[in-house]
Amino acid sequence: MKQCKNCERSLSEAAIYCETCGAKYVDHRLTMRYLAEESSRSFFNIDANKPVRTFIDLFKRPEAVIDGYISGIRKRYIHVIGYFTIALTISGFFMFVLQKWAPDLFNNIYTTIYDTEAQAEAFKEWMSFTFEYQSLIIFLTIPLLAGISKLVFLRNKRYNYTEHLVINTYAYSHASIFSTLLYFATFWNQTAFGYLAVSILPIQIIYFSYVLKRLFRLSWKQLLLKILLFLLVLLVVYIVLIILGTIYMMFFTDIFQEMMEMEKAKRGVSYMVSSAINWTS
Repeated sequence: MKQCKNCERSLSEAAIYCETCGAKYVDHRLTMRYLAEESSRSFFNIDANKPVRTFIDLFKRPEAVIDGYISGIRKRYIHVIGYFTIALTISGFFMFVLQKWAPDLFNNIYTTIYDTEAQAEAFKEWMSFTFEYQSLIIFLTIPLLAGISKLVFLRNKRYNYTEHLVINTYAYSHASIFSTLLYFATFWNQTAFGYLAVSILPIQIIYFSYVLKRLFRLSWKQLLLKILLFLLVLLVVYIVLIILGTIYMMFFTDIFQEMMEMEKAKRGVSYMVSSAINWTS
């Protein structure tokens, strides 16, 4: 009797695949020819197209991916944690590329958007904090969004909190992936990148709304009410987080001290100019 090398279950001598785990029994050493053939089979095998199929179907029919996973379908699409990992990897790679080849892109956008240098510097500091702790923020954001969606659909007992966690992880990951791909397509053009940076949040909200509409089979009126309720709860949470973030920046960074010094310098210059004007008039 031979054994499966993956799950160590006993196999008959004629067995090619394990009846328990489905793994193929391999009993020969690797050669370049075999490696090339196996790679070719894996690439063109329908299972190897899971990433593409998952990406497309999360646009076309997100309920098939998400409901399928919740109901027990595991082979057809990428596992929810796997898709989340892909999203983190792509966004992390984008930040590496951006910092390597276009480090001043965000700085230029901040300067264009905000009226004063102090405001631009404050927002730059906030974004630096966000990027530095991006993974931690995402890990905290998804459970929070799951809690809000569970609260918004409290009367609907179809999904429990864990299943809402799956819904939001798939939706968040997909929104992150296509947003990052759009960033990749536009970061070479500052104007296009700036417009995209401003409009990416509404695009993501529209996608989340689309996912919820398909999953819960909502009418347009129901969807609008749920979106408003969701955004209201999210706004309250956002305000609380902004307050906490501001407190953090006040006590643990020098940004507010720098802003105060810049404001004092600005007032000093204004006073000197006005005094000179009054003296010469």
